[in-house]
Parts: sequence; C-alpha cells; structure tokens
Amino acid sequence: MELSAGVWESLKAVRERAPLVHNITNYVVMNNTANALLAVGASPAMVHAREEAADFAVLSQALVVNIGTLSPDWVEAMRLAIHAARHARVPWVLDPVGAGATRYRSATSADLARQAPAVIRGNASEVLAMAGEAGATRGVDSTQSSDASLEAARGLASRLGTVVAVTGKTDYVTDGSRVVAVDNGHPLMARVTGMGCTASALVGAFLAVEPDAVLAASRALATLGLAGELAAEQSKGPGSLQLHLLDALYTLDEATVRARARLR
Repeated sequence: MELSAGVWESLKAVRERAPLVHNITNYVVMNNTANALLAVGASPAMVHAREEAADFAVLSQALVVNIGTLSPDWVEAMRLAIHAARHARVPWVLDPVGAGATRYRSATSADLARQAPAVIRGNASEVLAMAGEAGATRGVDSTQSSDASLEAARGLASRLGTVVAVTGKTDYVTDGSRVVAVDNGHPLMARVTGMGCTASALVGAFLAVEPDAVLAASRALATLGLAGELAAEQSKGPGSLQLHLLDALYTLDEATVRARARLR
C-alpha cells in the first residue's frame, strides 16, 4: 500500500472504531492531549491513580505513558498499568520526556523502556540519552536534530526489540532495520507546549487500529504534521495554532491526506 494511502486508512479506522486510549501523562498537557484524541476520533481517558491504573489499562485499546511530571506514586501507577497492559496484550507507548536531564528521569525512562513498549516516541536529545550517547539537553527541549539521532534510534530499537520514533524537523520511525521518514509539520508547532506529547497520544490511537508499530507511528506522525501545516496556514501565532490544529485533525479528508502526506 502507498504510504500516504496507509495514513488515510489508519485515520479512517480510528474514526470508525473510536479506540479507548488510556493516558498516564503530565499535568501540563492533559487538556491538549484529550482534545487532540477526541478531534482525531479516539476516546481519551486520563487515569493515573495507582488504585485503578491497572484495571483501566485492561479496558483500553492502547496505553500511553508520559513521564513529563514524575512522582513516585505516578511511576508506581505506570508500572502497574504497563504490567496489566502487557498481560492483556494491549499495546503501549512510552514518552520519555526529558530523559537525560536528571538521574531520576533517566533511570525511570530506562526502567520503563525495558518493559516492552510497542513504541518509544521522543525528541532527538531524549533518544540519544536513552541510547546512552552523550548529548546536550535543556530540560525537556531537544538541542539535537532528528537527523543526528537516527543511528542511535536504530540501535536503541534493535537492542530493546521495539520501535523508536524520533520527532523533529523530519520525523523518523524505525524498528532497527526499517526506517520511515515523515516530512510533514511546521516550525510554529514547536512554539506550542506539549506537541510531542500529543504526538505520542496519537501514536497510541493509531496503534489501537494498526498492529504494525512502524506503520502506526509513522501514520500518526504524518497526521499530526499535516494538521499542523493546515493549522499554520490560518494562524497568526501559537495561540491560534492550537485552535486550528484541533479543527484540522477533525476535518482531515482523504483527498488532502493522499495529496499532502509526505512519507518515504
């Protein structure tokens, strides 16, 4: 199947099936993430209490674990949800926000990455840190290009037996052998907090309908990038971009996706 056609097929499947996506994510992006999932056609849930995280993971079609605002209780809930998801064969996504910035954050990322995520989605600095390569980081922002981290991503994917998605000017998705590049997106998206977290959430939604994690991740990233392009065409700045992005995710049609999705 042509790569751009696959984007449309997966997006259509998300809209038709409305998969329940369980998110254990950070305070900063909960609203953004939930609205983006709703706009694309999925059903979001933000459930992080350790008393119910495992039970809810089993009810869901995908689990997304985002370590943006860490605390010991949340990390325990993440581990419980991941264990339950794996037992129930529910695919899960790890977003290692800020990996490499602190020892606690790096250790948590490494520990969770060993629990068989279907996809690890991060920026270049996060992926380099998880691969054990020295690289500058500035809080949760990347100081490296996605191009510079591609080989590290391939090595990390091979070592862990997972798919790694590196987002940046060009997004790369790899299982260690296959590589898909996604050229959709707009620079203004980097001025909106939590855009990477939104990407991870959409990867979860697409994993719920597409079992091939390389295809699911690349199609999700193309969908978000294309929506960002369409939103930027109508926006004066990052504030209005957020508004138009949700509309673009909601209104994307087959003709636009086939004409403008850029995967290679």
